[in-house]
Amino acid sequence: MNVAEAKTVARRWVEEHAAGVPGYAGAYHSGSVNWLDDGDELSATSDVDVAVVVDGAPARPSPGKLLYRGVLIDGGFRPRDTLADADAVLAEYQLAPPFSRRCVIADPSGFLAGLQSAVSASFARRRWVERRCAQAADKVRRYLASVDETAPLHDQAMSWLFAAGVTTHVLLSAGLQNPTVRRRYVAVRDVLARYGMLEFHETLLSLLGCADMSASRAAHNLRALEEVFDATKAVIRSRFVFAGDITDAARPIAIDGARELIDRGDHREAVFWIAVTASRCQKVLDTDAPAELREQSAGAYLELLADLRIATPAAIERRARDVEALLPAACDVAQRIIDANAEVHA
Repeated sequence: MNVAEAKTVARRWVEEHAAGVPGYAGAYHSGSVNWLDDGDELSATSDVDVAVVVDGAPARPSPGKLLYRGVLIDGGFRPRDTLADADAVLAEYQLAPPFSRRCVIADPSGFLAGLQSAVSASFARRRWVERRCAQAADKVRRYLASVDETAPLHDQAMSWLFAAGVTTHVLLSAGLQNPTVRRRYVAVRDVLARYGMLEFHETLLSLLGCADMSASRAAHNLRALEEVFDATKAVIRSRFVFAGDITDAARPIAIDGARELIDRGDHREAVFWIAVTASRCQKVLDTDAPAELREQSAGAYLELLADLRIATPAAIERRARDVEALLPAACDVAQRIIDANAEVHA
């Protein structure tokens, strides 16, 4: 299925399943599909992100990931008031990029089209690009501040992983690219290569702890995760914000997507989402699983953390300081990208 066909399916899903929700005000594509050409083949390991805009607070939980007519839809709600001010959208590094492209799916009142026009016209202005880079850097600092040495190890690891991982978003924002989630390390490598700064990619991988990880070791960690993932999706009962990422529908992304990266030589770039998914599984198991299953999964998880050198609270604290120390250099590289980016204008 190509991208145009997948978008048609997403539009039909909106018409059949989203347009009737209370306060429905429209919908738009919020993810990486905006950066693909209509004729491109949509990978089986990709989903199509759909933001359903509603007036007021959503009256029901987000749909999450679901398979609809052969397309994996990742549906979520977006309050309309968060889109009311084009300048506020331009300042948000995760919110602005979709509106720099033709992202609108449905727009009964016309306000999304107006927002898209305003954001796309100013998206590459230097002040907004620099503002979004600074916001991404602030998000790194917030993740670092959330590392709590008294919390379960998986929670500490997750905070640290996202602190390290959002450094890529600082650079992707400078390159006017989508701050993608699972493939962020592949995307940032491409940006750095484009501006002759590929050596900094090795720095980012070292910060994550996987610069020297072999393909066989990455595959070993993925095989271990695959078993834990399947056990976790069978026992999950509690309402986790990421619950939709640990389901049968999400398995092609979490497991097959990582395997696809490993098979094509991007094994180091696959490690981030392997580690995030493993940490999420441990959080679910810690809450919902019987003790025997928790114990069975703990060994493989600790092996993965040891590979990344974050297997203890003391190690995570040290590595948090590493992220903090590297952040100014990442911001400097981002500024160099902005200065060299011919698309950025006054």
